[in-house]
Amino acid sequence: MRRDVRILLVGDEGVGKSTIVTSLIKESFVPHVSHIVPEVTIPPEVTPENVITYIVDSGAGPQDRQHLESEIRKAHVICVVYSIDNPNSFDRIPTFWLPHFRQLGVNVPVILVGNKIDLRGGEVTNEALEDEIVPIMNEFKEVETCVECSAKLPLNISEVFYFAQKAVLYPTAPLYDSRDHVLKPACVAALRRIFKLCDTNKDGILDASELNEFQRKCFDAPLQSKELEGIKAMVAEHASGGVRDDGLTEAGFLYLHTIFIQRGRLETTWTVLRKFGYGEDLRLREEYLNPKFEVPGGVGECSVELSQLGYEFFTEVFEIYDKDQDGALSAEELEDVFSTSPGNPWAAQNFPNSTLADDSGSVTLQGWLAQWSMTTLLDHRTTLAYLAYLGYPREPRTSALQITKPRKTERRKGKVTRNVFLCYVCGAAGCGKTALLRAFAGKPFRAEYSPTGRVESVVGSVDIEGEEKYLVLQEFGSRYESEYLRNSKKLDLADVIVYVHDSSDTNSFSYISNLRQQYAGGARGGSGLGLDKVPSIFVATKSDLDLALQRHEVQPDVYCRRLGLQVPVSVSVKTGQIADVFHQICSVAMKPNAHIPGGADRAMSASKRLRTYFAVSALVGGCAAALVMLLRTLLKPGGAGLPSWSPAWATWLIGAPKR
Repeated sequence: MRRDVRILLVGDEGVGKSTIVTSLIKESFVPHVSHIVPEVTIPPEVTPENVITYIVDSGAGPQDRQHLESEIRKAHVICVVYSIDNPNSFDRIPTFWLPHFRQLGVNVPVILVGNKIDLRGGEVTNEALEDEIVPIMNEFKEVETCVECSAKLPLNISEVFYFAQKAVLYPTAPLYDSRDHVLKPACVAALRRIFKLCDTNKDGILDASELNEFQRKCFDAPLQSKELEGIKAMVAEHASGGVRDDGLTEAGFLYLHTIFIQRGRLETTWTVLRKFGYGEDLRLREEYLNPKFEVPGGVGECSVELSQLGYEFFTEVFEIYDKDQDGALSAEELEDVFSTSPGNPWAAQNFPNSTLADDSGSVTLQGWLAQWSMTTLLDHRTTLAYLAYLGYPREPRTSALQITKPRKTERRKGKVTRNVFLCYVCGAAGCGKTALLRAFAGKPFRAEYSPTGRVESVVGSVDIEGEEKYLVLQEFGSRYESEYLRNSKKLDLADVIVYVHDSSDTNSFSYISNLRQQYAGGARGGSGLGLDKVPSIFVATKSDLDLALQRHEVQPDVYCRRLGLQVPVSVSVKTGQIADVFHQICSVAMKPNAHIPGGADRAMSASKRLRTYFAVSALVGGCAAALVMLLRTLLKPGGAGLPSWSPAWATWLIGAPKR
């Protein structure tokens, strides 16, 4: 909602524009006022809506035209004033003023103000007013309402500006079609979404507890029992099917807001819409979908995970929409889950093949939580937006996420506390990377080879010492591999590199060796981070086939030992013999220092250097101590029969500079 309102008063000469402004400020009638009253600023604390209000007067003479048109373009709302004793001033509203605004390209709310009702005794004639105003409102949709007042009495002066404020802060046009007297489609769509979010048990009815929670969220107060019964009685009387099983249906909810708008209580509907994140265009605001959430040092240093509150929320969503209670979400149930959002966030990806599902392809709870864990790790802003779409109930919504400690800090301390790990899977085409990923996601083995044309990701959970960790495995098509390994920022994201080679293909391992050599030191001109700085594990696939001698200067096991790493883990996805390879990958992520290529050699060298340092220090220290003892003995008076010139001789002995 905007924090300022600029109100412009226009109208023919002599209708009382300046007098209306003066009567508002002075709270009494001022008989003689200037031709145009200077602009008035009303501070927010004295207005009902707590907004800064600017009131601008204008003239209607030829000399005022330039100033008038300038102010019309700056106004947020225009009050067109006419005098009830001057029918011509009223007739010019539809024939001159309203067409003039359109001609200038101005489309703002308009309030019609009938002044000088003191001339007919101060009475407001609603029936006559309706007969005259309704045709104008039907032709000009920008006209919000009409207010009759008297600057002389004064009467209804504050109401003029109150309705002008409301027309800006709670506009009718986005919500209601005044010609057909129905809610506009965008308003209906927004209210239907809000109804679904408030219907927590998804039974199609807002019961007493759900209505109370809705009232508390929007208006910070529960509904009184009498108010609740009165609402249901009114809806039941006028809206067919609006009440069912003592609760409010979607039809009843929409009818209720239609009545609010028709009775001029637009602030009620706008308050509801804004509480649920909608802007003036009835779209969810960008700042609502993406609240401020800064990751210190960037996602290369720290990663983002779901917090316990986040996991609890997504678990609750799963259980609510699992209508048949079979422990999995079918395609239809998933469609229902995302009915309050733009759609499935993974529709363009490999979902549901990217996570665990049952035999029918329905996503299990474990797979559902794993998929959100991967989404949060790779793109936490998508998770934040969908927390809003799905109705995360807590504020701030960022409480559903948590930021991990920096990777460098955890590696330095040798203790990793994060729960979700990203692993890049690299290897030559046809070596079995895709089969390995499919096996991790619980998908059946496929014998036919299909080249990877994009970045493929799968996620699953691994139990490490009684704690559930999530592992995200990513493989790249040939066109993407160099992009990821050359880019130090992307390489920063990896917790583990998994090098895969086909143990039955004599040329498979050379690809890995060349890859490591090419990107060992990182990108040229980059941060220097390369493959030799990332914890690694080697995997030999197709162990069910005959072992081939690799065409490489050393065999894979020797290669790994020289790097201080464990020998390749042998697996066969085809026969299901994958041992505990995923557990080992996760263990590498948990203890990264022990699995950095060359780490053992570096540690050994450092140890040798340290031992040498201490040995040399001890030797030097021992020699120095012996020399001091000798000097003390020699310099002792009469010691060892020294001649009288012994101090000078001693000075020469310890290497004093010659003079």
